Amino acid sequence: MSAARMSTIESQNALISIVVPCFNEEEVIVTTYQHLVCALEPLPRVEFEFVFVDDGSRDRTLELLRNLQEADRRVRVVSFSRNFGHQVAVTAGLEHTTGHAVVLIDADLQDPPEVIEELLLRWRQGADVAYGVRIRRDGETALKLWTAKIFYRCINRLSDVGIPVDTGDFRLMDRTVVDALLSMPERDRFVRGMVAWLGFRQEAVFYKRVPRPAGTTKYPFAKMVRFALDGILSFSVAPLRLAIWIGVATSAIAGVGLVYALLMRLFTNIWVPGWTLLFIACSTIGGIQLLFLGILGEYVGRIYGEVKRRPLYVVRERLGFGSAVRIAQSVPQKVSL
Repeated sequence: MSAARMSTIESQNALISIVVPCFNEEEVIVTTYQHLVCALEPLPRVEFEFVFVDDGSRDRTLELLRNLQEADRRVRVVSFSRNFGHQVAVTAGLEHTTGHAVVLIDADLQDPPEVIEELLLRWRQGADVAYGVRIRRDGETALKLWTAKIFYRCINRLSDVGIPVDTGDFRLMDRTVVDALLSMPERDRFVRGMVAWLGFRQEAVFYKRVPRPAGTTKYPFAKMVRFALDGILSFSVAPLRLAIWIGVATSAIAGVGLVYALLMRLFTNIWVPGWTLLFIACSTIGGIQLLFLGILGEYVGRIYGEVKRRPLYVVRERLGFGSAVRIAQSVPQKVSL
């Protein structure tokens, strides 16, 4: 954070934007709002705006958000025409903020709003990004805990960008970082990796994650796998390099087999047709080829998605913004119905 900007923030109340992506959260959304207000209102020298992004919920989430917006003019609501995904909802929330800094927090209350005070402190002390690191994750299955550990360690080995382990999207970002993040137009978004790629001064804040008070997780196993693929394929070409090395190793083994077969044929009387070996070799090579054709297909498919230039999301309704809506111009044009 620049000294001039720091001086400006210190001389007046800082406006902090709280972005909350929501999908089918009718059981907890009002409680989330109340917890946020209770945690934030006592903090000195800050003002807040709440940007709730309804990601095509099929329950009463949008109705409850409308009620909150009517009761509290600090509440803004962006409603999608359908479900576009959590990372797109986060991006939309960022594009609709006006604060000196932005806090990302999920609607499920697993990330305690009380931690925002520590995030703000780090920001005032000069950090451009203050991100939460989970030292404990109560209420989550052993499968999710182990897959998360494996994922972060794998992506850090495969990628040139170091992504902090045991983190989520719960973080505070200075406006400079938010604007830089919004200048990145890719469609398969992995926000925590994109923030790590940007650099700036980033500091960790450790906290204990708690069980969600109501509702169910919006990241079942299939979505977790897709999210992991987005992270790995967006920040690493290691799978393509792996294809090259396996191709080299397979070719070397085939060369050894060719030399062996020729020697057996020319210098011995032992000759077995060897259809079993041939079958195994063809099956193995065919399987490897199909596997890496699939990897190539993933990369090509992402290129295809980028060049179509469809809008990242479609907005059905905006509430609480008035006539002035700040939307970054560096990202693909959005569509409003």
